[in-house]
Amino acid sequence: MDTLILSTVDAVLASIGQELGVSEWMLIEQARVDAFAAVIGDFQWIHCDPVRAAKESAFGGTIAHGALTLSLLSMLRESLQGTRIALDAKMGVLYGYNKVRFVSPVPVGSRIRLRQTLADARMVKPDVLELQFSETVEVEGKERPALVVEAINRKFLA
Repeated sequence: MDTLILSTVDAVLASIGQELGVSEWMLIEQARVDAFAAVIGDFQWIHCDPVRAAKESAFGGTIAHGALTLSLLSMLRESLQGTRIALDAKMGVLYGYNKVRFVSPVPVGSRIRLRQTLADARMVKPDVLELQFSETVEVEGKERPALVVEAINRKFLA
């Protein structure tokens, strides 16, 4: 797939409503889930005990923490294939989220990917462009997404 580069504010504004791209697939392994559990202190058995989760969980095995899936958005964004916003900017920051919904679980051993659309963009100051992205984390082979997010990013233009 050819990469389209949006290098001007006008080009970005003209792309509102368009899908920007889809990331590569990422495997969710138990070691990643366990490492995340150690960082946040959430060792609930549905995440960290594969034997018990296989026997007792409605999910049939361990699942990733919802917060882990959310935190992986940064990595998934790095592998987006399609349209890139490449403005001359001093920096970009994640400004926040309007909406975060954990729609369905991410089973350990499954693969996820990100689908991103530019939902809105506007100048909030003469040198600050605010971008709103609709982001969906898909689970390979599943009809329902794992995560739906409205993310806000600000680009501080050079």
